[in-house]
Amino acid sequence: MAELAIQLEGVGKRYRVGTAPHLLMSETLQNAMRAPVRRLRKDRSPRSVERPQRAVEEFWALRDVSLEIAPGEAVGLIGPNGAGKSTLLKLLSQITLPTEGRIRLWGRVATLLEVGTGFHPDLSGRENIYVNGAILGMRKREIEERFDEIVEFSGVERFLDTPVKRYSSGMYVRLAFAVAAHLQPEILLVDEVLAVGDAEFQRKCLGSMQAASEGGRTVVFVSHNMAAVQRLCSRVFVIDHGHVVKEGSPADAVAEYMHRAGPEQEQGVAVIGEGVERFAGSGEARLRKVVMADLDGRPTGSVRLGQRFRLTLTFEVFKEIPEAVVEVGISTPDGTRFATLQNLDREGAALRLRPGLNEVSLEMGITLLPGEFVFEVALHNIDGVTADFVYRALRFAALNVPEGEQESYPWPAVRGFVRPEASWGEVREVGADVVGSGAWQTS
Repeated sequence: MAELAIQLEGVGKRYRVGTAPHLLMSETLQNAMRAPVRRLRKDRSPRSVERPQRAVEEFWALRDVSLEIAPGEAVGLIGPNGAGKSTLLKLLSQITLPTEGRIRLWGRVATLLEVGTGFHPDLSGRENIYVNGAILGMRKREIEERFDEIVEFSGVERFLDTPVKRYSSGMYVRLAFAVAAHLQPEILLVDEVLAVGDAEFQRKCLGSMQAASEGGRTVVFVSHNMAAVQRLCSRVFVIDHGHVVKEGSPADAVAEYMHRAGPEQEQGVAVIGEGVERFAGSGEARLRKVVMADLDGRPTGSVRLGQRFRLTLTFEVFKEIPEAVVEVGISTPDGTRFATLQNLDREGAALRLRPGLNEVSLEMGITLLPGEFVFEVALHNIDGVTADFVYRALRFAALNVPEGEQESYPWPAVRGFVRPEASWGEVREVGADVVGSGAWQTS
């Protein structure tokens, strides 16, 4: 058998939804004393003090999951919220045990599942480095040898002796990841916690995980950032409703996930239900509908070269947001953002959103090269707190057909995303001295 780092055979995890009613001690004693008599008399009369047992529903978070991961592989787990990805990581990290099946691991495991896992809020960052390192299996000498590297990587030097209960979520994650990364385990399990870090720290983390994989260590990475998954992972599993529904290359797995994860939409109109992928927001408001239409108001699922169009967003607001910032991003289906618009652009004003349904529209002009794209929509408070953020809110296509024309543009553009506006000058003849005498030499 080939060398393995992780092996799962028919693994399942069952939870019970709801609980049976609790009996008083007196009722329990009475039932115990009457049980022999009832068995003899077969007494099932309604005068019995036994309460009817409430049905307890069984929920399988994972079922019949089998997979093998080799040492040095960087493997991605993707899927919608509630699919079972985090449950699988908890099983691998032995936080909880499987209901059925077998899990085998070869090597020391470091886990980063939740913000501040293993941290004591009243201890300082310095003290928690030692505590968290010990929880992850590091000896004191190992921690001391890597202490300066951990602190430098985390970027929390100024607050090292401050109790971590005063840290922001981003500071928590930076310190926790720095400890886990410098443990140098054979297996590193990382959940979506990196989403709360800033862009620079995310690049550092992805670089660290990539270096770990290239150094022969195994990385299992859960993320909704499809671009990061494709950059880091060599193989990806798609999990949905507790089952592995796809295993393959990052490109194939992401395509399958995109097919399953998007909101219900038809011809430029998307209804955003509760099951749609969202970044964790404050819950003050929720995006409910996105409509892409031409300037005459007709919904459309595609845009021509140079065509201006209108995007209408409907938010359900639960608590008034006096100064709201709406963000619209245009991304590739794998999550690579290449354009962003906000209502604050060019000295725009913040918006006031009152409880109830609020509709916001914007007219957009961007010349996209042919391909498929998605709108990402976010709603923020002026202080930066995110109320809602929906990935892949609406899919649409950019056509290689100029506005007002029926036929395609004669030279199809196949690279890039945007065709910028430009004015080209006339051709003029110049002398060789313009580019230098060595310009015509060839080897």
